[in-house]
Amino acid sequence: MALDTSALNRQRHNLDHLDDVWLFGYGSLIYKVDFPYLEQRVATIEGWARRFWQGSHDHRGTPESPGRVATLVEAPGVECMGVAYRVSPRTFEHLDHREKNGYLRFFTPLWFSEEESVDGLVYVAGADNAAFLGPAPVDEMAEQIARSHGPSGPNADYLLKLAGALSEMGATMNTSLSWQGWLRISLWPGRDPASPPR
Repeated sequence: MALDTSALNRQRHNLDHLDDVWLFGYGSLIYKVDFPYLEQRVATIEGWARRFWQGSHDHRGTPESPGRVATLVEAPGVECMGVAYRVSPRTFEHLDHREKNGYLRFFTPLWFSEEESVDGLVYVAGADNAAFLGPAPVDEMAEQIARSHGPSGPNADYLLKLAGALSEMGATMNTSLSWQGWLRISLWPGRDPASPPR
């Protein structure tokens, strides 16, 4: 699959006939909301786990030194907590560009409670996309995140901001990165561990 998936996403789902669409965010869409929305709610999706297995060549790294950002991998019995936004279909012009680095849109049920759900779109970067990095030992992933930097800033700040936002929601990272890995990122030489994420 091509690295830039923005055109492919527009072909996959024609949303023009809809008044609004629910979108599920599980990574930077939780804390960096640079798009208008009509409604915002905490939600979960079932059967998916958040993992730092996607390479970032355009936001938190470069083509020569990609960062690691979140994607979802199938995980039966697992719930992933995030934030759902009800948005205008026009919003996806911006979102498709933002999530163009290997992410495809999929419809999936979003659960607001045990009794209430709605179908919504989620961006997933699968193993067949050109930027996919896959699993690695925790120390290797931590070192890669600690040293990576892209147009949107340090990769470490992405991880720490996401961890903080999830903590405020009462959720956990639920990823293959352990607390030891996060600590190693914070203490990596060259980065002030006391400095707040930008």
